[in-house]
Amino acid sequence: MRVRRTGLVAVGAVLVLVTGCSSNDGGSDANAAAATTTTPSPSPSPSSTPAPAPALPAVANQLPGMPEVTDAGNVYAAAGAGMLSPAAAAARPIVYVPHNSGEVWEIDPVTFQVVTKFPAGREVQHVVPSWDMQSLYATDDVGNTITPIDPLTGQPGDRIPVDDPYNMYFTPDGAAAISVAEARKSLVFYDPHTWVEQGRLSIPECAGIDHADFTPDGRTAVFSCEFAGRAAVVDVPTRTVLRIIDMPTRNTHMGPQDVKLAPDGSRFYIADSDQGGLWVLDGAATRVIGQIPTAPGAHGLYLSRDATQLYVTNRHGDSVSVLDARTGAPITTWNIPGPSSPDMGGVTADGSQLWLSGRYNAEVYVLSTVDGHMIARIPVGKGPHGLCVWPQPGRYSLGHTGVTR
Repeated sequence: MRVRRTGLVAVGAVLVLVTGCSSNDGGSDANAAAATTTTPSPSPSPSSTPAPAPALPAVANQLPGMPEVTDAGNVYAAAGAGMLSPAAAAARPIVYVPHNSGEVWEIDPVTFQVVTKFPAGREVQHVVPSWDMQSLYATDDVGNTITPIDPLTGQPGDRIPVDDPYNMYFTPDGAAAISVAEARKSLVFYDPHTWVEQGRLSIPECAGIDHADFTPDGRTAVFSCEFAGRAAVVDVPTRTVLRIIDMPTRNTHMGPQDVKLAPDGSRFYIADSDQGGLWVLDGAATRVIGQIPTAPGAHGLYLSRDATQLYVTNRHGDSVSVLDARTGAPITTWNIPGPSSPDMGGVTADGSQLWLSGRYNAEVYVLSTVDGHMIARIPVGKGPHGLCVWPQPGRYSLGHTGVTR
């Protein structure tokens, strides 16, 4: 585990307006049904009633096969409190805690008790929901496997060979699973059903390739490069690198970490542990437009269920910073009695709790999203990491510990 603290110079967050995510202003005229004259009949038939005009997608030129964005002002609108898909609604409520020891522990979210444990490899990093939310996967980058977990029962299945799955994401159309192969400086694409490899994208400039998020249209992905102080911007349809963006301060020890798209698609937030805050990219992921200080060890990024607040876990700062999700403006700070190391996790389906692993303290924290007070502090094994709260709202999963839309 790499720990270093540095000073922080704040330059302030910058508000960016984008036009590419707005509805087509001429859509209503283009889709209006033409007036027709029909011969009167005693009883109107369905064919004599004009069909309603088809709704235009909220975001233009979306990746084919990707579920349409319904609200350009909030790409997470379909992942609000209680908005469970049939697959998620059928799941057994469990909090999955992967450990660097290779075990996954399951916690009952009602009693806060550990209910079972099972081996899932040599060093398990994250528990990742599949694109269709019908499976979960424990990723073992040392053993080069993923372990499927049945969300209906919480039971693991047979391990599947996958190369260096430090983290895992899914393309927004569900066509590929992406193993974020940190040690290989590569993205490895797999068929998400057969797990046959589809291809690889080597990004040698992106040492420590780590976390990601996608533009509203699903066509562009931003991956953090933790050990290079950079971000790699990838074209999803062609699976090629569009550009490499250097951070203003290139921290290469524990630099860029988690990535999160703002609800309106106007900006990307990138946590930087050594910088103790967030870098802000423009919505097209072409340049850095601002910096937001939080506290040492800024690491995980999570949204409230109504997508108005952004929670930033400060792994070396004994705290969670709460920001305005659209502007990055600070709202408050939730302090966690130290020593603590809030790392990764997720918000419950009803939005009332934020669950986080305590990476260096062998514990799990449960915080109230109302005021940040500690609801529970649960002892677990050594090295808990990419904790997954399940089920989660949303129509589909982009991966990681539950990035849903």
